[in-house]
Amino acid sequence: MSHLEIIVPFGIPPAALAKELVKQMKTPSLASLLGYARGKNIHEHDEFARQLPHEAWLTRAFKTPTNIANSSPLTHQRMQAFGLQPAHGFWFTLSPIHIHIARDHMVMTDQRRLEIDDKESRALFDAAQEICEELGKPLLYGDAKTWFLHADEWHAMHTASLDAAAGHNMEIWIAKGEHEVAWRKLQNEIQMLWHIHPVNQAREEQGRTTINSVWLHSGSAEMHATIHQTNTPHFNVIKDQTDSTSILVEDLLEPALNSDWGNWLARMNQLEKNWFEPALGALQNKQIKTLHLVLSDGQRLCQISCRAPQAWKFWRQPSLQTLLALANSPAKI
Repeated sequence: MSHLEIIVPFGIPPAALAKELVKQMKTPSLASLLGYARGKNIHEHDEFARQLPHEAWLTRAFKTPTNIANSSPLTHQRMQAFGLQPAHGFWFTLSPIHIHIARDHMVMTDQRRLEIDDKESRALFDAAQEICEELGKPLLYGDAKTWFLHADEWHAMHTASLDAAAGHNMEIWIAKGEHEVAWRKLQNEIQMLWHIHPVNQAREEQGRTTINSVWLHSGSAEMHATIHQTNTPHFNVIKDQTDSTSILVEDLLEPALNSDWGNWLARMNQLEKNWFEPALGALQNKQIKTLHLVLSDGQRLCQISCRAPQAWKFWRQPSLQTLLALANSPAKI
């Protein structure tokens, strides 16, 4: 392997807390890697984009034009990962979620924080499946949080990814397009049925969050690339034909989406041991020629190119200053 790319969503700390977070980070290997940086490319992202910056970046792997007005076409990849062979046509991922009322709008909770076991999910799935199939839209089960809906006529719908929509006004992020009324009708029917479902009645009695809606996203008509899931649950590996490997490290997503910055800091320090230290060693030992660190937040993405240091460039010192600069004034990096 000549080139390694490590993609760390929300590796850029929030501006208001960046100074304090960086001060507490125990990541000397990351500091060294940033000190070795030879170039930085920054990509600004529309705040109303329907996928996060790192999701748009990963779209490159699917050999399809990046379209920030839609979620990435991942459904066929997900179905394959569950051993499902979908019939020809256009399929969406349908995710059971929880929505709650804010001051004057509905907000979706981060699905990672929705505890749901297989028995509960199967019961809710069976109820939703009956409604979907009455409308001629087959629904398949992947796991407790991941289902798949076949809807050819909805292929032009613009949907938002779960992570892009989490914590935001659902009216802004809900699927839009010619058939959005039909989608909302289906969503409402499922919501009404689930409102009185024994699963949710039991969850309410136990003081647990109800599963009261579904989210449509990630529509696709075919496989675009192969994603290799490793035996570590927090990252995916995407390999191409150019002796390059891209690793998506998702550890910081949950704490960042939920503004849990103490947990973000703890996980960032763990990434030092799991990724930054081994990557630095591989670069220094010439096991890889180039390392690209791809760091993002909700609206920006920065690609940082690192090569092994040359001895005569003794002035290059380990530093996390790049993170502070990214957090506060990315356009000037």
